[in-house]
Amino acid sequence: RRRRHRQRTLRLMTGIFLVLCVVAGYLIISGGMGTKQLVYAYEKKQYNKAIYTGELFAKDLCLVNGDTEMSGAPDTSTYKAAALFDVNNSKTTYAYNATSKMYPASITKIMTLILIFDEIEKGSLHMEDEVITSAYAKSMGGSQVFLEEGEKQSVETMIKCIVIASGNDASVAMAEHIAGSEGAFVEKMNERAKGLGMENTNFEDCCGLTESDNHYTSAHDVALMSRELVTKYPKILDYSSIWMDTITHVTEKGTSEFGLTNTNKLIRSYDGCVGLKTGSTSVAKYCVSTVAVRDGITLISVVMTAPDYKVRFKDAAAMLNLGFGSCSLYVDENKKPLPNIAVEGGVKEELACDYEGTFRYLDTKGAALDQIEKKIKQKDKVKAPVKKGDLAGTAEYYLDGKKIGSVNLRFREGTKKAGY
Repeated sequence: RRRRHRQRTLRLMTGIFLVLCVVAGYLIISGGMGTKQLVYAYEKKQYNKAIYTGELFAKDLCLVNGDTEMSGAPDTSTYKAAALFDVNNSKTTYAYNATSKMYPASITKIMTLILIFDEIEKGSLHMEDEVITSAYAKSMGGSQVFLEEGEKQSVETMIKCIVIASGNDASVAMAEHIAGSEGAFVEKMNERAKGLGMENTNFEDCCGLTESDNHYTSAHDVALMSRELVTKYPKILDYSSIWMDTITHVTEKGTSEFGLTNTNKLIRSYDGCVGLKTGSTSVAKYCVSTVAVRDGITLISVVMTAPDYKVRFKDAAAMLNLGFGSCSLYVDENKKPLPNIAVEGGVKEELACDYEGTFRYLDTKGAALDQIEKKIKQKDKVKAPVKKGDLAGTAEYYLDGKKIGSVNLRFREGTKKAGY
């Protein structure tokens, strides 16, 4: 009897141990989420998905009114919002409730990173500058890198902590370093959001830890700020594509190393994935803004309010597959030189001109891109003076008789009026 009792006890303890192992493994894989997130992982909630496509996400990203259907798009019964954009042509290829307001969780940090790189670009902040952690920054819960009060880290290290490990403490430390306080920094975040046309966004903190109803964004707005970050500051992809790294804590307690592991598992599992940011709280559920590059095409896939971390990554990947599978990219290499333009009354009799940029066209409907026709509309003659960079004409591109875009032609050099 005692032997059977011991056997039952042993089986019970073994079962409890296995359950604890499973829970611990889940927490490790999901980036150290708390018990609330573990509970929500089993709730059958709908979630948002959005994907944005285009030639480096041209500045004229827009949404049409209402929904736009696309062949091969997922069943709308499985999510609340989704979108697929041909950004280069300012055309919504697929959209479903992409402007609905949602809790962003740590995707908030995308805007924090934009402001950090804004300061670096202005020259008021440098990668090697030291940032001191305050008691308030140290007190941040959730995902963190365990900075101590008074600890100094370089700006570059703080960026790694934010991008790779989603450190709330590092985010607040940077906010205080730049603006003096998190509150003042958040004001800058909201100003920047308005400047980007993020009409369904309001921030209340710099890391997304808050669960306030007044801290919200939309899948469309997440794509807007993601595009701004990766196109204006492509350096961020050097950090967001890191799978594992190490920082060194130097405090009064001594020196110790701390490992950083990327919270975006698609970095390892999805071909071409180079970023960008994950997030999760009990109210936001699981979110991700994913950047992937294949064959010259760059896509941003946004998933919000997923019921668990696996669904978050699965559907981000599915949306990327949909985009890559339906997209074809035409690039005009501009190999033939443009003819010179005659100058009337100038020191120089003629001037050379160049394409202002490379024309790219992203097709999602299976068009015959080899049938694209280019028409050069160039001035025959100009009067002096002419400045370098002045408009010399346009190159227009047509497909099936319809204009699909254009590139300006600019003078390579200038000339003064001739003296007589």
